[in-house]
Amino acid sequence: MSRLLSALTGRPNGGHAARRLESGRGREPAAVGSAGVGDPARRRSAHAERRGAASARSGLGEHVLDLLRPRAHAARPAVLRIAAHGYSAAHNLRRRRMMRALHRQDASRFAPVGVVRVLRAPLPPRIADLLFDAAQVANLLAALGVAHRVTGPLNAALQLWTLAYRNSWGMVLHNDNMLVLHQAVLGATRSADALSVDALLRDGALLPRREGREYGAVATAMNLATTSVYLISGVAKVRSPKGFGWASGDVLREQIAADAVRKERFGVEAPRLAGALYRSRAQFGVLAAGALAIELGAPISLLHRGAGRLFALAAWSMHAGIRAIMGIKFPYNVSGLSYLPYFPVERPLVRGS
Repeated sequence: MSRLLSALTGRPNGGHAARRLESGRGREPAAVGSAGVGDPARRRSAHAERRGAASARSGLGEHVLDLLRPRAHAARPAVLRIAAHGYSAAHNLRRRRMMRALHRQDASRFAPVGVVRVLRAPLPPRIADLLFDAAQVANLLAALGVAHRVTGPLNAALQLWTLAYRNSWGMVLHNDNMLVLHQAVLGATRSADALSVDALLRDGALLPRREGREYGAVATAMNLATTSVYLISGVAKVRSPKGFGWASGDVLREQIAADAVRKERFGVEAPRLAGALYRSRAQFGVLAAGALAIELGAPISLLHRGAGRLFALAAWSMHAGIRAIMGIKFPYNVSGLSYLPYFPVERPLVRGS
């Protein structure tokens, strides 16, 4: 074969070329096989990609977990427990005389709402008084953290009953809804593992070294209740005949005017600021649009701690404005205590312990 190639090509080294050609043919399978050497590399690359995707998912999960159930000291829900229950006890005790008079109104005015719908007629005044006073005792015990596994849920149920019974005697008021929801969260969670009689008896200290996600979740649940109240209020506005036109300020202007006339008719002086603002439609538009943005945008406060604190400041300002313009009090909100779950209120105590 080499001689024939040499004769045809006239090259004496044709044999060498033939041998190279033949050896080249022999190496073809090896060349194909060498491409297969990349398979393990590709498998390693694919494995690394899957591992990276899993790591990304895990990182996202950790971020969501840290947002909704951040690690916190047991003092955080404890401070919130004392603030909410303590405020509620003082607030209701100031209204004790009014509630006793309410219990003695004509039965024809009784229109049960909420959980009170189980009743067909009002309770005897003495029984209603007893339930109201029992609610305040439970309030105090829950605030102190005495047998909280019992007094916490019991207090939540009694506060819900007290609010619903109060609203069953006329106008349904909404300014205590958030407080009752906060007390329900605190009563159903481990909010008395610090700064409580229970902690003192169990651990021998008011600030035991207890940390966990279950303590951070309490504030998140309270904030969820807060945003729900605002969101429902905002949705109710845009579902009215005006729709998003509520933001023009016309409805708000009419409401403030009607409220001022009602107050004067019953011998109560209307806020001066209401009359001054009534002449300016543009300012009512700004106030209405701002209120609607705060209410509908409330859920954003759950997505970032900074957004939550900004929302708390905006919502407090809105309630302060309502009080100044309309004289309508949302005492729990104006006190600022309703927005404490947005802030790390326990840090001064934990640092000093």
